[in-house]
Amino acid sequence: MVYSPDIDLLSLPTGDQLPSSDDTPVDNEDQNFLPNLLLFALLSLWSDRTDWYFAADMAVYHTTGVSPNVPVVPDGFLSLGVPRIKGDTFRRSYVVWEENWVVPTLVLEVVSHSYGDEYEDKMLLYAKLGVLYYVVYNPLFWRRDGHQPFEVYRLEEGSYQQQIGEPYWMPEVGLGIGRGRYKNGRLEREVLYWFDDRGQRHLTPEEQAQQAAQQAQQELERYRLHFGALPEV
Repeated sequence: MVYSPDIDLLSLPTGDQLPSSDDTPVDNEDQNFLPNLLLFALLSLWSDRTDWYFAADMAVYHTTGVSPNVPVVPDGFLSLGVPRIKGDTFRRSYVVWEENWVVPTLVLEVVSHSYGDEYEDKMLLYAKLGVLYYVVYNPLFWRRDGHQPFEVYRLEEGSYQQQIGEPYWMPEVGLGIGRGRYKNGRLEREVLYWFDDRGQRHLTPEEQAQQAAQQAQQELERYRLHFGALPEV
């Protein structure tokens, strides 16, 4: 993280004094659904950890832009090495100077119906901020924008280099990220998931509960086959 030497650090506003977002509504469902799906998966995967923070559509205040009062608002971001909850309250925004200058390790942008400079201004800003991984998900408009539907960039010597392979493994995070199918009743859609280092997809909490229920049912069936009836309670 690099900040401007022209800024008086003692005069920087606190998180309570700053808006939690830019109040710009999302223009497609993926911008809300996908980051929250990743968040809920992390709540299960990292339930025993308190050194991470993931947020969706939250303002990130920093000192590398035009003003520390002007945030960038990713669709989703992950920071490592920060407390999951600060004190007994949840964050209203992510204020870098109140996070010991820890910037997000990963930022996710879902490309909008209206072009949002995901491949230009935002990419330059995140690079300047020092975000290690920049993920751009563009399932609908990739031909329009001249890119691939799913791209991962890694910060190398101050600029982003596009990576190859999907799911893409991020050793600094301890997770991979990639696309997969999500089913809910009759509905099925493409979403983003976390993966392990072997390329196996981590299950969502919903899938884990379904798997546990199926295993319990199988145990009951095996008991019936062997003993003919369930034990008295």
